[in-house]
Amino acid sequence: MKKLIVFSVSLFFAGYISAQKYSSKTGKVTFEASVPLFEDIYAQDDNNVVVLNADNGELASLSAVKNFHFKTKLMEEHFNESYAETAKYPKATFKGKIINFDKTKLTASPQKYTVQGTLNFHGVDKAVTSSATLYAKDGKIYMQGGFVARPADYKVTIPKMVTKKIAENVNVEYNYILIKQ
Repeated sequence: MKKLIVFSVSLFFAGYISAQKYSSKTGKVTFEASVPLFEDIYAQDDNNVVVLNADNGELASLSAVKNFHFKTKLMEEHFNESYAETAKYPKATFKGKIINFDKTKLTASPQKYTVQGTLNFHGVDKAVTSSATLYAKDGKIYMQGGFVARPADYKVTIPKMVTKKIAENVNVEYNYILIKQ
């Protein structure tokens, strides 16, 4: 399985080889789907792989869905087996572009950008637009942002007995420290 994931990552990022690229294997992605009066639903992946083509602003990321960890093992088990179905859909990917990105204009002061692309989760591709903040410091590019995703848009089935305990709109946030390769 590890060889398959390494091979998939290699193919996924093949188009980024000749460009000036920045990357991270320790990107942080979180999602929060809590509703008032019920248990918090929060998960975090600290091993998101991300590559930025600094020549044109193209961006790609890959998460092994099982890398999302919850505060309780039972919640994590339900997520992997019933909702995300990680045995069938083991990864989530994003391919997109930072609009009007120009690496030469990055400074130590955070600047706002729009990121547009396609998120694939649970076997479904969906267009996503995200607001992001980028800045450069000590030869690294720092990027953070977020967007809202709806489980229904990704054909994730929520059992009726828990629909009121899970938000219809899931807040997804990412935080990357990208190093020049």
